[in-house]
Formats: sequence, C-alpha cells, structure tokens
Amino acid sequence: MSASRADTLGGKAAVVGIGATEFSKDSGRSELTLAAEAVRAALADAGLTAADVDGMVTFTMDTSPEITVAQAAGIGELSFFSRVHYGGGAACATVQQAALAVASGVAEVVVCYRAFNERSGRRFGSGVQRREPSAEGAALGWALPFGLLTPASWVAMAAQRYLHTYGLAPEVFGQVAVVDRRHAARNPAAYFYGKPITLAEHAASRWIVEPLRLLDCCQETDGGQAIVVTSVERARDLPNPPAVITAAAQGAGRGQEQMTSFYRDELTGLPEMGVVARQLWRTSGLAPGDIDVGILYDHFTPFVLMQLEEFGFCGPGEGAEFVAAGELPLNTHGGQLGEAYLHGMNGIAEAVRQLRGTSVNQVAGAARALVTAGTGVPTSGLLLGADG
Repeated sequence: MSASRADTLGGKAAVVGIGATEFSKDSGRSELTLAAEAVRAALADAGLTAADVDGMVTFTMDTSPEITVAQAAGIGELSFFSRVHYGGGAACATVQQAALAVASGVAEVVVCYRAFNERSGRRFGSGVQRREPSAEGAALGWALPFGLLTPASWVAMAAQRYLHTYGLAPEVFGQVAVVDRRHAARNPAAYFYGKPITLAEHAASRWIVEPLRLLDCCQETDGGQAIVVTSVERARDLPNPPAVITAAAQGAGRGQEQMTSFYRDELTGLPEMGVVARQLWRTSGLAPGDIDVGILYDHFTPFVLMQLEEFGFCGPGEGAEFVAAGELPLNTHGGQLGEAYLHGMNGIAEAVRQLRGTSVNQVAGAARALVTAGTGVPTSGLLLGADG
C-alpha cells in the first residue's frame, strides 16, 4: 500500500533559482550545451555560483550525465547525484530528491535539470524505436503488434474509455487546449506566443489518434531548464523570495506500466496520480480549495482532466466543466501545449514565478501552487508555498 501517514520533508528546503534556455524547434547546439546554459542561468538567478553546488539531479533518458554537466558548468566536487526514472514522471521527483538531500545534510545546494533536442533530435512522439530488450519493455509487446506504437496511441485508449464512460464527446478536451494557448499567447518565452486558439479551432484540427486531435498533443521542443534547491534558512539570505517545498511525493499505481496500463480495473482515472495526491494533501494538511494556481502536466489534454479529478478539484467526468468554469488558474505559462515541452521542468519554474509574483500571467496573491509531473507512468508532484 502507499504511504498512510504524513512525511516530514515539508518546509525544510526551497527552490531558490530557475533558469532556462530559449525554447525552439532547432537549438543548433548540443544537449550538453543546453544543460550547462540552463544550470548557469539558474545559479545566477539564485545569486549563487558553481562553487556553491554539491548536488545534481536529472532524469534517465538523458544524454548529459550529472558529472559531465557539472564539468561543463564549472561545478567542482559533488556529494550527491541522482537520476529519476520514467520520463516526464520524474520532473517533480527531481526536486523531491534534491529536498531529501538538503534536509538530510547530504548536500547543501542541489541543481535539478533537464535538457534535450526533443524536436531536432530524438522525438519522443515518434514512439518506440530500437528498444533494447527488458522486462519493462515486455509490456509493450501486448500493444505494439496491434498498432499502438506512439504515446498518443497509448493515451487514446484511456481517453476513449473516459469519453464512453461519462457520455462525453472529444470536444471536451478542447477546454484544456484553449486555456493553455490563451496563457501562452501572453508569454514571450512561449513557442505559441501571440497565437491563442478557440474551441472551434481545436475541433477542426486533424486527428492524430481518435479521440485525440493535433491540438490535444503537446509540442516537441529543444531547450533546457534548471532548478536550484537549498535549505529554507539559506534561501532567506538569497536575492529572490524562496518557493518553499511544502510537500513532495512520488506515486505508482497497482498494475502500473509505462503508458500502457490497460489491464487495470478501470481506464478512466490515473491511480499513480491518486497516490501522489493523497500524500501531498496528507503531508501538507491542505485541500483543493487552498490552491491558488495549478501547473498540471499536459502532454495530452485528457490526462489534465483526469488529474483534476484525482486531486479532488471536481468529481469523476467533471474535469472539462471545471476547467471551463475557470475556478483554478491553470498552466499560466502555457503548459507543454503552449510554452514548451521540457518534461514538466518548465512548469516547476512557472510555479516559482507565481510565488515570486513575476509570472506574465500573474495570479493575484498566489501563495500556494500545485505542480504535477507526467501521467500514464510512475509520477510525482509538488506543493510549493510562499515563505511565511
């Protein structure tokens, strides 16, 4: 069973620096260069130097190892380095790992990063190619021969069941796409800056895999993003207001696979995010009504609706109505649909900006932010809060 009591990590560490490269479709430079640029930018934002860093965390499926990025960014000795598995599901878990290291005294300043040429280089949206044999990959053998070859096709199975169960039409997914693109249109860093869409444009976009249309699917982006974590005490002496890590959690559900958990009892929810939600609420003592802004992982629009339902913002099948009502400011940077696809790391940065009061789509008085990582895979989440 998942954790049944609150953990003690909350309030011991904070995000103090955020930095990114530009987001593009052809960066023209290596993934290592992107990573080093993002790390240096995050350290500058934090008011720290490479000499202050003694820990680094990244993802698997990454071509720039911790020691190589440390060398490229001028960082010296490391006392902590870690990688988290499962693609986009790792985003918030990198910050959790950093907070654990800081809280336990294993490291004092930890940098989390993600950098890739996901458009001009390897494109995750192209699906399974040249996979090495593994126990993990065996699950795909039940889906690939029948044409389920890409992430969109895997998500489409669950999305179709969701629509059928709740008597909905594919157009409901457009609520998420329209909100994301509206925010991206006001964000100069977003690829779709100045390009909002309407529900009609969403409904007219071409099918990718029914019931998913082009505008239900996230971008593929070149770029890098880095996050700096240190203790709350040290954070208070640095230039920017700290974003305190109020709670952090990981979650994998029963019968969990990577994007193909088709043999669960139900396909209309995201049990892995349910594990995360329960632990975040339990540890923080907060509830959905306490959240000022939600940064929810939006690789595909249906899974945003299911996340809202798993966290208790609304009932099952009610996610689209909730989004349409505008009750929770959502993905104020434009999300991965509108700003950039950096496996969710840019979403963490947006939550920090909201707590600092510097977002281009600032929510007045934002003091508590929920951030989630990739769904359909083992995942993670964060509750970030303003200090004091």
